[in-house]
Amino acid sequence: MAKILMPKATAVWLIDNTTLTFEQIAEFCELHPLEVKGIADGEVAENMRGADPVASGELTREEIEKGEQDKTYTLQMPPLKHASVPEAKKKGARFTPVSRRKDRPDAIAWFLRHHPEVTDAQISKLIGTTKSTIESVRSRQHWNAPNLKPVDPVTLGLCSQIELDAIVSRAAAKKANARDEKDARLSGPTLRKVVTPAPAAADAATADGEEPRRENITAEQLFANFGKKKDGEE
Repeated sequence: MAKILMPKATAVWLIDNTTLTFEQIAEFCELHPLEVKGIADGEVAENMRGADPVASGELTREEIEKGEQDKTYTLQMPPLKHASVPEAKKKGARFTPVSRRKDRPDAIAWFLRHHPEVTDAQISKLIGTTKSTIESVRSRQHWNAPNLKPVDPVTLGLCSQIELDAIVSRAAAKKANARDEKDARLSGPTLRKVVTPAPAAADAATADGEEPRRENITAEQLFANFGKKKDGEE
């Protein structure tokens, strides 16, 4: 990747406005000397507008003069104004206009009534409040508790509808997953159903020498024939 933003456009400007050699321009713009010669002859980058490297801070007038006086001199870019990229600003608490801050307890009451699955941390991040304020509204210890009315935070201008839908959907999905895991723990492993062999299977077991399945016989049926005489006996 070239060190300068527009190598060919810069080469066009240096060819038109300086007496630097093709080699010096090619080395500074990280191009091939033949490509720079083609630009000078109009065969490459035809009708391209030159880009001033001095105006963009990629080169100084002093460096150009040094290169024009010494044809073996290598042009040097000036040191960067910012040696390192500044770190991105960390996101802090959500900013809420002063005119809207008095409406936050009403929004908290709306969440507690209509979406109790949303956590205090999610509410705090969405409307820019604190967990202590949420707890005071929940326990009715808020200084304005008698006058609080549950109002949609979108209506109050504390967040957008997209943000509200996203946080409610995430909370509902998390609650559903927790409920499924609880049901799975309570149900536990199930016992296998005991299957009674069919009569044909019992007969086959008897033929193989196994003990046949006994039928349930009552005491009356067992002793019903005791005391009766057989045929031919007196």
